[in-house]
Amino acid sequence: MSPEAREKYLAEAHIAVLTVSREGRGPLALPIWYAYEPGGDVRVITRGDSPKAEMIRRAGRVTLCVQSPEPPYRYVTVEGPVSIQEAVTPDERRRLAARYLGPDFGDAFVQATAEATPMMIAVDMRPENWLSQDQTDWP
Repeated sequence: MSPEAREKYLAEAHIAVLTVSREGRGPLALPIWYAYEPGGDVRVITRGDSPKAEMIRRAGRVTLCVQSPEPPYRYVTVEGPVSIQEAVTPDERRRLAARYLGPDFGDAFVQATAEATPMMIAVDMRPENWLSQDQTDWP
């Protein structure tokens, strides 16, 4: 994919697989919501007291992969260093939830999980390394 095409694809709402190294075992890989605007950082929101957050802090880097599971197959993988925002507002959570659930269900999700907001952090990853493929034009 061209840089523009891969950034446009990554900006779409896909369920990503976030991967982070962990000591003594294979890397942790798990599905996660994310936000991305072309040219910017990839943002995920997670509980700051989770094992995942601890691994991210320790590693200082993550990999994120998004894909189309149906033909034509496409994927984008990005990897890079992270920075942590230790406080996340309900509005930040609402924007991310609305991206995946729509505004009504996104708002309901944030309200139903409001007690978790003080424990949430934002992980911003600066994409340094990209892999991508688009089979749209394949025979």
